[in-house]
Amino acid sequence: MNSKQIKLLKKINNVLIFKIGSILKLPLAFLTGLRILSFDGRKSLVRVNYNYLNKNPFKSTYFSVLSMAAELSTGLYALLYTTGLKPSCAFILIGMKANFIKKASGVTTFSCNDGEKIKTAVNKCAKENIPIKVNVKSRGNNEQGELIAEFEFIWSFRQRSS
Repeated sequence: MNSKQIKLLKKINNVLIFKIGSILKLPLAFLTGLRILSFDGRKSLVRVNYNYLNKNPFKSTYFSVLSMAAELSTGLYALLYTTGLKPSCAFILIGMKANFIKKASGVTTFSCNDGEKIKTAVNKCAKENIPIKVNVKSRGNNEQGELIAEFEFIWSFRQRSS
């Protein structure tokens, strides 16, 4: 990792800095109470609680809030590995599939272990100047460890024009 990526990693893992950053850059993440439990180059954990702002009429966490938490667990890697990169690469989410298995009525923690896939895609994009798409997965579990939802996201990376 380069020095900018190490600095970003420290900021992301700092609860106070993440809260301030989310107010400025991701206000819905702040309002819904998304929290990064841990993040390194290989695994990310993002938590969301069932609460008044997140609920649906069926007394469970609204699907879009679950989607935000799952997306954040994968998007952190895209942000990390494109930071400080020369040449610079842009990224955007271009696809998503979700499978909701069980009602989310408490704390749901999303985990993504696909950091290496994103790192490889970003490096290939930067070196070969070709657009790259990568599929990554995030799994949401409740406090009992039961699977609540599975998400698959498709991220697209391309070199920025000078």
